[in-house]
Amino acid sequence: MAGSRNPGRGRLRVYLGAAPGVGKTYAMLDEAHRRAARGTDVVVGLVETHGRVHTANLLGGLEIVQPRAVAYRDRTFPELDLDALLARRPQVALVDELAHTNIPGSRHEKRWQDVEELLDAGIDVLSTVNVQHLESLNDVVEAITGVAQRETVPDEVVRRADQVELVDMAPEALRRRMAHGNVYDPGKIDAALGNYFRIGNLTALRELALLWMAGKVDEQLDTYRAEHGISRRWETRERVVVALTGGSEGETLIRRGARIATRAGGELLAVHVTRSDGLISASAQTLQQQRELVESLGGSYHQVIGHSIAAALLAFARGENASQLVLGASRRSWLGTVLGGRGVAAEVIRSSGKIDVHMIPHDRAGRTYHGLPELTGGLTPRRRIIGAALAAVGLPALTVALTRLRGDVDLAGDLLLYLTMIVNVAVVGGLYPALFAAVGASLLADWFFTDPPHTLYMRNTENILALGVFVVVATAVSVIVDIAARRTRDAARARAEADTLSTLSGSLVAGQDAVSAVLDRVRETFGMTSATLLERQDTGLSRAGDTWVVVGVSGPDPCPTPQAADTEIPIRADLHLALRGRVVAGSDRSVLTAFAAQAAVALDRHRLAAQAADAADLAETDRTRTALLGAVSHDLRSPLASAKAAVSSLRASDVFWTRQEQTDLLATADESLDRLTRLVENLLDMSRLQAGALAVSRQRVGLDEIVPRALDELGPAGHSIEVDLPETLPEVNADPPLLERVIANLVANAVRHSPAGQPPLITASALGDRVELRVIDRGRGIPEADHERVFAPFQRLGDRDNTTGVGLGLALSRGLTEAMDGQLTPEETPGGGLTMVLSLPAAPPYTALSDSSDSSDNEV
Repeated sequence: MAGSRNPGRGRLRVYLGAAPGVGKTYAMLDEAHRRAARGTDVVVGLVETHGRVHTANLLGGLEIVQPRAVAYRDRTFPELDLDALLARRPQVALVDELAHTNIPGSRHEKRWQDVEELLDAGIDVLSTVNVQHLESLNDVVEAITGVAQRETVPDEVVRRADQVELVDMAPEALRRRMAHGNVYDPGKIDAALGNYFRIGNLTALRELALLWMAGKVDEQLDTYRAEHGISRRWETRERVVVALTGGSEGETLIRRGARIATRAGGELLAVHVTRSDGLISASAQTLQQQRELVESLGGSYHQVIGHSIAAALLAFARGENASQLVLGASRRSWLGTVLGGRGVAAEVIRSSGKIDVHMIPHDRAGRTYHGLPELTGGLTPRRRIIGAALAAVGLPALTVALTRLRGDVDLAGDLLLYLTMIVNVAVVGGLYPALFAAVGASLLADWFFTDPPHTLYMRNTENILALGVFVVVATAVSVIVDIAARRTRDAARARAEADTLSTLSGSLVAGQDAVSAVLDRVRETFGMTSATLLERQDTGLSRAGDTWVVVGVSGPDPCPTPQAADTEIPIRADLHLALRGRVVAGSDRSVLTAFAAQAAVALDRHRLAAQAADAADLAETDRTRTALLGAVSHDLRSPLASAKAAVSSLRASDVFWTRQEQTDLLATADESLDRLTRLVENLLDMSRLQAGALAVSRQRVGLDEIVPRALDELGPAGHSIEVDLPETLPEVNADPPLLERVIANLVANAVRHSPAGQPPLITASALGDRVELRVIDRGRGIPEADHERVFAPFQRLGDRDNTTGVGLGLALSRGLTEAMDGQLTPEETPGGGLTMVLSLPAAPPYTALSDSSDSSDNEV
């Protein structure tokens, strides 16, 4: 977005039109004249007039950088002279036709790439583009007009523009303009009006331009609502939300939602709500396919978690300012509706409010049968084998035991014991061994314990009913136990994944190196030998000759290329995660992909932080250098000029000076040279501080020793200073010469701003393990909002007298103070004025110091 752009980058303004001739270039030139009239340096890089007189007339009065003449296929074409424009470096450059394709051999293939280079150089650019040249609409325009547009510009380039202005014109007005000869030569008018510039074509192109522009405005609106915390829906652009369950009907819903969004000129969003209790899970493969379908149709896919699916769905729709919601007809049967109560669709309709709800029928509506579970179930193969063996051995053994108890146990007791065996088989082996056991147990009970025995025929209807109920109950118990095993496995896996991701987040929050933390967690979690983050270097060669560079590694033996890994996770085209140790199962790849994405984010954040730090250092250095040059240009020259004038006057042979005049001239020269000496010393010390080369030797020192020496350095001005230092004041740990310089600078600044008859006051006190020295004046003071500004180098806040120095005194004082582990802060003096508080660490008692710790040398 424009609001987050690089402050050193130029601004791009694009004039968007529905068709040639609507006045984009005219509007751009008109804006150029307005800016030039305001004093802006405006230069025409390249403007295509296409022989239009009114457009050509607007070029008058504007400076033009002549285009390059480029020969191609026996013809000469004018192209933007990018180097000349960069060398001229205007404030604003006009570059027409953003989608233009440059002549082969040019520096860039497209003109928009030339514009990007101008913007990177800090030059503002005005440009134009027609809607048919936008890459996303190119095929739509061809289908409408029958004319293929070979020159396109990526939509993102125009969307990133700081300002996009739509130049609109009614189709009838544009055709009249063409008929008057204001667009094309007379020989082309009839053909154009009868083909490309038909009313229907122009109307459709105008609608496309308006819709695209609405999308740009919609982005700005979303940003505004987010910044101001606005959650209620605004009746603006249509947004269509499609609710996906993960079933096969999702494709039908997505396509219907896309058609609704297209007709309304709106935006398509698909959302899947995952139950927070994890009891209902959708097919990840189906959802991935539906996600790809949504994105291929120009929509966006989202996934949210909620306890109530209806509430989560509506909360998402309202949060996205959606106007329409597309749901599939319920898959519940009539019996499920009666037993289960109100469904998701009914809840959504009841609570939708101003959101329109579309119920879409599909093939799965009213069907609840999903088929049998997969044969693999929720248990391991070993447990399924054990369950089958238990059924094969346990049922015959139980039957033998029951035959010996014949007469003591009736059929109901036999069936309960068989049911107990089936439950045990289901717990151990899952669904299919339990079903096998249920069928086997029913046959064994019929054969051995019903009348007549040793046949499958039963005379007693009660036995038939009991055996039937037994089979149903046994099957139901088997299914329930198997489902419980599946849910237990899924819950355990989800908990493990959540614990893993929370551990990763904790590592990042705890301040560990982000890339290393992610790779360490990957290696530990998945039991890998090494985890390597590889980045492709752009060599300009084929992919076979790509060079991969290790940008992060955990563990020994890193992978040099993705092909050398046991498991490879592509993060993006130029970044891969390569693992050595084993091949990761497909079920683990989702979590591994999340780790890989975190690694990429961590790498990007690290690089952005480094770039920001470098940029800040460069900006500060450049600002300091600029201020130094501006200040020194006067402040070095002033004392030099004074000393030079005084010495030249004394050496003049044609002028007789009295003794007093000679003394005054010598005093002037001496004072000017002293000022020059102090200025040079301050500049040198400031440069040492910024370069980290100032030597600081801390030792025990008393302020009663340093303050008098600092006042003596000020000469006569220091004799009037009032000093109030308690005799019990502790010594401080500081560098005596540097501390003397700091106090002298602070007192000199206070003297300069103190009114006559009210000299500054110096006091001190102990506060905990620190000693505070206060330099108090009764001058005009400084507003609290400007307290920090006084410490900026070359800042003479409130001074109009440039003879007072370059404004380094307080900046240098703070730098020297911080080099001694001290603090320098300004406070308002009660009754008016400014108090500078110098806080230094108090020296510990002599018994706490060893001989080797009385002084220490440090490089700051």
